[in-house]
Amino acid sequence: MNTFYLKVIAADRIFHNGRCESLILPTLDGMVGVLANHENMVIAVVEGDIKIRMEDGNEINAVVGLGFFEMVNNRARLLVQTAEKPEEIDIRRAQEAQERAQERLRQQQSIREHYHTQATLSRAMNRLKVSRKYK
Repeated sequence: MNTFYLKVIAADRIFHNGRCESLILPTLDGMVGVLANHENMVIAVVEGDIKIRMEDGNEINAVVGLGFFEMVNNRARLLVQTAEKPEEIDIRRAQEAQERAQERLRQQQSIREHYHTQATLSRAMNRLKVSRKYK
């Protein structure tokens, strides 16, 4: 099968760097699949899980934060705030973050604080979902 070059860059590290057959990622309009020789594009990425199918058929599953995806000349770059494999997720920490965010939502907040708390809750819930799904 045809492959393309993919580099996944998180704020703290290069998560993946190599060739792959396909990539499925979360966008504002839903999940998007990318194969080799896909048309050039730039799209916004939302928090969610990605699936990278490698040349050898193995899959890498991960949870990513907000970012952007770019495909140009069969070379793809995914720039995200965070990228974690399910086994890297600290489940206890994610549960505690979820509980703190739920408690903050029950309290009166400014609109800005409310949206920040919702984003924190969404991130924690997504990390928990991915850790349970792939373990």
